[in-house]
Amino acid sequence: MKSPLEFTLEKKLLKQLTGRSSQAVLYMIEDPEIKYLQDYANTVSIKRLNYNDHGPVHMKKVAINALKMAEILKNRGIKFNLEAEECGTYEDSLISILTAALLHDIGMSVGRTDHEKSSITLGVPIIDRVMLHVYGDDLERRIIGRSLAVECISGHMGNSKIHSLEAGLLLIADGLDMEKGRARIPLMMETESKVGDIHKYSASAIQKVIIAEGEDNPLNIQVTMSESVGFYQIEEVLFSKINSSPLKPYIELYAGVIGEKPKRYL
Repeated sequence: MKSPLEFTLEKKLLKQLTGRSSQAVLYMIEDPEIKYLQDYANTVSIKRLNYNDHGPVHMKKVAINALKMAEILKNRGIKFNLEAEECGTYEDSLISILTAALLHDIGMSVGRTDHEKSSITLGVPIIDRVMLHVYGDDLERRIIGRSLAVECISGHMGNSKIHSLEAGLLLIADGLDMEKGRARIPLMMETESKVGDIHKYSASAIQKVIIAEGEDNPLNIQVTMSESVGFYQIEEVLFSKINSSPLKPYIELYAGVIGEKPKRYL
């Protein structure tokens, strides 16, 4: 059963989409296999591994982050690889990005180690269904869309070299879901400190992440935190992802504790 927050995020996402991208997302949010995989991934992540949110709420937030950044880049005249290489349109890129966003962590249903590879194994048959639903008999677009979605999923941890702006965008969109709500459940469930808790406590300190159009660069990202422990999330998680992303030249990044002057990283 979906939570009220899931419904809210779905409405927010669909409200901003039209055409084939809307068809793709609507198909995915109504698909029971995807829902079961997202839910079980979260069960494994939170209850078994005592990690943070890797379920349907997280994946939908990543999709919203990705869409917001994609629209800003489009408005600033930045072309994604499919369009620049004359392999597709902006919408084709968006479909692959959003498909990957809604599937990128389903591999957590298997375990944390190499979960991006598990996400691909579990996700490819679903991606094929999505592409068939959207593109019908257009085999070329289906194949290109699948390959790009797989690259996006493969690169979302920053461990594999990626080359497209599309995959670079998903990598950063994933890193930007770090507001305190993502760590709330594991913090409530476990009070005894242990190795690895820095991820939970640093995420808990993050109060707000704002994605906006920048001045020097197209994308302006601002992160505010309640405590300096949140800088761990910026420097060890987000910044490492930005450094691995082809999107890095287009980003301004600011982070700081509430009431203090923010630090500019990029």
